[in-house]
Amino acid sequence: MTDAPTLPLDSQLCFSIYSASIAIHRVYKPMLDELGVTYTQYLVLSALWEQDGLTITVIGDRLALEPSTITPAVKRLESAGFLVRRRSVTDERLVEVHLSPKGAELHAKTGCLTETLLRRSGFTVPEMIDLNHKVQLLRDGMTKATV
Repeated sequence: MTDAPTLPLDSQLCFSIYSASIAIHRVYKPMLDELGVTYTQYLVLSALWEQDGLTITVIGDRLALEPSTITPAVKRLESAGFLVRRRSVTDERLVEVHLSPKGAELHAKTGCLTETLLRRSGFTVPEMIDLNHKVQLLRDGMTKATV
């Protein structure tokens, strides 16, 4: 390890991404509160809006979160009527998570999140798509480096 000087926080990409994530969560929170879900619950629902009937493990893999984080979120979403858990018809050892009608209907109400993010960012749609693509490439590179 070297005694290289530490970069100022605003020059550190990891801090910029971290603080941007916090700022996005703060913007999303009132809207998510109105919808009756937390950010983690919103992510679980988003995974199921992409593909319904996933297991906790698959949801965790998709969100890069541990099952111990996903399970309480799923239980709360089930209690709130957004999801149902049931045994797989092809392998009864597996429990699948499915959207309820209420959970499926919530999807149409979440467009405000993307619209607000775009409006508050000051980015154009192509700029936001490009930034998202670059952040995904960064994430994928970091994930490969840790496996």
